[in-house]
Parts: sequence; structure tokens; C-alpha cells
Amino acid sequence: MSIWTSLYSGSSGLGAHGDAISVVGDNIANTSTTGFRASRADFEDVLGGTAPNGQRIGAGVRMGGVETLFGQGSLQNTGRPLDLALRGGGFFVVKGQHAGIDGSYYTRDGRFSLDNSGKLVNPEGLALQGYLIDPAGAVGTQLGDLQIGGTSPPNPTTQMDLSVNLDATATPPAAWSVANAAGTSNFSTSTTVYDSLGNGHRVDVYFRAQGGGAWEWHAVVDGGELTGGTAGTPTEIASGTLAFTTAGALQSQTTTSSSASFVGAQANQAITFSFGDPIATGGTGMAGSTQFASASTVKAQSQNGYAAGELVEVSVGDDGKITGRFSNGQSRAIAQVAVASFASDEGLVRAGGQLFTATHDSGEALVGAAGTGARGAISGGALEGSNVDLGSELVTLIAYQRAFQANARTVSTADEMLQEIANLKR
Repeated sequence: MSIWTSLYSGSSGLGAHGDAISVVGDNIANTSTTGFRASRADFEDVLGGTAPNGQRIGAGVRMGGVETLFGQGSLQNTGRPLDLALRGGGFFVVKGQHAGIDGSYYTRDGRFSLDNSGKLVNPEGLALQGYLIDPAGAVGTQLGDLQIGGTSPPNPTTQMDLSVNLDATATPPAAWSVANAAGTSNFSTSTTVYDSLGNGHRVDVYFRAQGGGAWEWHAVVDGGELTGGTAGTPTEIASGTLAFTTAGALQSQTTTSSSASFVGAQANQAITFSFGDPIATGGTGMAGSTQFASASTVKAQSQNGYAAGELVEVSVGDDGKITGRFSNGQSRAIAQVAVASFASDEGLVRAGGQLFTATHDSGEALVGAAGTGARGAISGGALEGSNVDLGSELVTLIAYQRAFQANARTVSTADEMLQEIANLKR
């Protein structure tokens, strides 16, 4: 090996370790960058000539490449519903223009928010990809932008459940008259039902004792709320009977009629009125309405209709399903975040902004639901921090610095030797 080779070997060490220090510096600079993946410098030896014994002579070193490390970063709870973190493998898929290039990108940075059109986007405006879920709960098969704004459509009331105790000592009043409902009944309660447009309507349910454990019931609304009706005139929309045993249990219930044509809504809306679990249909007769010798009272009541509602809050589950809560009190899954995995994560190429692009070496993106295959689960309201180990990076930095100094010593030594040779002429 010539002195010149020693000089160039030392020079190659300076260059390689200088580049490696820049890799460590990049890691340290991004210690607090959300979703950042640390990098590691890989070194390769360089061969020169051949020694007399046939062995190749080393001619220094070069930095053969930079390897991205895809270990898990620590999770940090933020309490912000649209902050997402992956626990395990995989990447969020975002689509849009980055650095002037339109395409699909992959990231561990889960900082997402809604833009002015209701689309989920990252801080750069790239759209998060996933699958929309229809009101029936069916998950779409087409990957696309997640547009999660909107409304919850109304649901007309089709079922009303009433649980009451009717006073067994009540005496039958005068014959039922809808025009004098209060005077021809023993007890009443009211609730709100909804038509097909989501409009709420007050319904008063009157109970009239017939004696011997028999009762009749009548559901009444203001006539002005019905097509062809007159405001201020009570109008009956449903009626039926209840029968109780001598022990006060509900023996049977019947519905004589049920039909309401609310103004502007679907005509002839039928509502099923249920008062408990009658013995006649296999029930106990005691789980709902009863007839005991105590004051008539409402024990429970509910109905299955609701008005239209606006989206007010979202949450994200482990499987990436986004559940929306609406102003009408309803909740349903509205979308599912997609997660991509690759045959070789190390084949991905950094694109800046915590984004990666797929290459031939990484293989095609395998996109699916979180928690399936090699894809990790999603934590809503959290972010994944950088996976840089600051202590390890500082130790590596010291080692590279010392190696740089040693290579500088090689160069200076070779220079001194060359100087001695030059001095032989004197």
C-alpha cells in the first residue's frame, strides 16, 4: 500500500463519517417530530489493489446508504378525537399534492382535521384515505377520501312503548269522547312522536277504566297537525284495549286502529303501541303495565323516532371505524380509516413531511382495515412520537466524531510521511 493510498483512505473516512454525522444530526433535530422515523448510516469498505499474497487491499470506506428504522414510537395522549396513532405496523394512506407531485403517500403522522368541506386532511392538506359506511352499516369497498360531515336523516316513529300502573280502584267515567278527553278518562300521559320529515308531534294517551280489569286507551293529537284536520280540535290517531288479571298483571293488549297523516309527511303513518309483556303472548304480565290499587302513574315510556341531526362529535375505534354522534342523539359508524402495510418497509423512500412513497423494493401497498394482517390497531385521541432514541444518538454522535478525528489523524500522518519523502532531496 502506498502512502498515497493511505492519504485517500483517510480522506474517504472523513467523507463517510461526515455524512454519517449528518444522519445523526437529522435524527436529533427530529426528536420531537410527530411520526418521524429515525435513520441509520450504513458503511461499506472500498477495495483497492491486490497484495502479493493475493488478498485485496483496502482503500478506505464509504457510506453505502441510509436505512430507515421503523420501530414503534411512544404514544402521547392528546384528547383530540382526530389525532390518530398506530399501535404496531402499517401506515396511514394520504392522497394529494406534495412537493408539486400528485400521488398516494404513506405516513405515521396522525395529525388530522376536518377542512371546510368536511374532508379529513393532514396538516399539508392531503386527504386521509378510507372507506365510507352507509346508514345501514355496510362498509364500502372503494378506497377514497373520507368525507365525514353531514346529517343524520330523520326516522319516523313506528313503535311506542308505555309502561304504566293503572289504579285498580278507578271507576269508569262517562263514555269516551275525544272532544272531552280529560273528562271521559281516568289517567293520561304524553310523549313526542316524529313523522317522516323529522317533525315532532305531541301525542296524548288517555286511559279509561271499563271495570273488571278492562281498560281502553286512546292516542290523540291536535287536529292542526294532521292533513285535513282543524287546529285546536283533538283528533284520535290510535286506540285499543288492555285487560288485567285479578293479580294486576297484564293479560292482553289490543290495537283497534293506528294511522296518522301528519301535514306534509308520509300519509297513514302506523305506530305500534306496546304496554308490556302480556300473558296472552307468553309474557309474565308484570314487566310492563300493571293494575294495582295505587295511584295511576307512568313507570317508563319510549319511542323509536327522531328528528334530523347535525354531526357534533366523532370518535375513532381500534379498528379505525369513525363513529359520529349527531345533535338528535343518534350515533353510528360513518367511515373507516384505511391502513397500508408493505412486504418491506425498508424499501420505502422518504418524501419529506413524515411522508413515504412506495417503490419496487417495498412492494405494492396492501391496504385494509386496522388490526388485520400486519396492520396495527389505531388509538384515537393520541399521536405517535418520533422513534428517535436521543441517548443512543448522542453516543453514536460521539463515536462518529472520534472516528472522524482518527481519520483526520490518518490524513495528517500520511501528509507528514510525504513531507519526509520530499525532504530526502535536501
